[in-house]
Amino acid sequence: MLRYPDDIYPLLKMKRAIEKAEKQIPPEPHWGFCYSMLHKVSRSFSLVIQQLNTDLRNAVCVFYLVLRALDTVEDDTSIPTDEKVPILIAFHRHIYNTDWHYSCGTKEYKVLMDQFHHVAAAFLELEKGYQEAIEEITKRMGAGMAKFICQEVETVDDYDEYCHYVAGLVGLGLSKLFLAGGSEVLTPDWEAISNSMGLFLQKTNIIRDYLEDINEIPKSRMFWPREIWGKYADKLEDLKYEENSTKSVQCLNELVTNALMHIEDCLKYMAALRDPSIFRFCAIPQVGEGNIIILIMAIGTLALCYNNVQVFRGVVKLRRGLTAKVIDRTKTMADVYGAFYDFSCMLKTKVDKNDPNASITLNRLEAVQKLCIDTGVLNNRKSYVDDKGQPNNVFIIMVVILLAIVFAYLRAN
Repeated sequence: MLRYPDDIYPLLKMKRAIEKAEKQIPPEPHWGFCYSMLHKVSRSFSLVIQQLNTDLRNAVCVFYLVLRALDTVEDDTSIPTDEKVPILIAFHRHIYNTDWHYSCGTKEYKVLMDQFHHVAAAFLELEKGYQEAIEEITKRMGAGMAKFICQEVETVDDYDEYCHYVAGLVGLGLSKLFLAGGSEVLTPDWEAISNSMGLFLQKTNIIRDYLEDINEIPKSRMFWPREIWGKYADKLEDLKYEENSTKSVQCLNELVTNALMHIEDCLKYMAALRDPSIFRFCAIPQVGEGNIIILIMAIGTLALCYNNVQVFRGVVKLRRGLTAKVIDRTKTMADVYGAFYDFSCMLKTKVDKNDPNASITLNRLEAVQKLCIDTGVLNNRKSYVDDKGQPNNVFIIMVVILLAIVFAYLRAN
């Protein structure tokens, strides 16, 4: 707090907003379960979703929980393949069955799976258009996940295909829900850019979660494409060893550079949205374990991961205060351009000219920066990024004086 005093107010504001959202639980048992579970698996997602109108909010809540349940089955490495694959393929049918449940996962995800009948009951109350969109995306995603249970990610095309199934389809699904609700009329290429936005988010997750995935018990999960990591190591797990740090970071940088190609599509998608509540829902980041990282925090996370060997040593994520600050400031498309410009500048300062992909990385970053500058909205704004943190001397003095007064009072009594 002393290093980043500007974070304090946004943090307190976000905390109050989350507490308020947690109290807004519907009285019906199935809807109460859905929203309570949403708070448990993603508190900040449950905060942002409150901005949507009731029908769309309910549809997005159910859509999120259905995909979290599907993802829980895929992620549980203790489930035998011959048992997991049929569940994934048939999952779109289970959402119509209020008697179906399957015990897997841990903690709150196990509760979600054990009491999935509540989610199914909520799904059955949605309007037909919402139901059809959720069923279609769940069917396609389950089939894609099943495919990659039995197939490793070898090529960059495989990588893009896997990311399409597990995240590109999320972007497509959300767009279908927006269209079904009548809130949006998207551009003719909305399917392509929705998918590209999902790929950007998923690639960020995969890059950030290398160590968690490679150390998964009882079996590693490997999503980095061999076509890239094979240039730097004989085995993917070799990248986590200190003696391979130089090659590991070069591999990491190539993957970040690959993800950067999707940014222009992300900004195009955001610029096409016209409903302010949907815009805020898409632009604002979601934080917390296992959640979707929405656009601004994705570019911020890539900037933090780039050229950072800590990705192979532990958890790398943006500080919570910066997340709160972005949530507080993201209100318009100009704010989104500003955030992308700031984080691309941050990433650009970290590019090592000796990196094998430095020129490609710089070209992609400069394209993003030019796009943001050309909008003409970057003037008269505060920067989202302050790498070093500037201690506020006046603030520090006030804190010290306050502590001294409290200490003196306690001694006197």
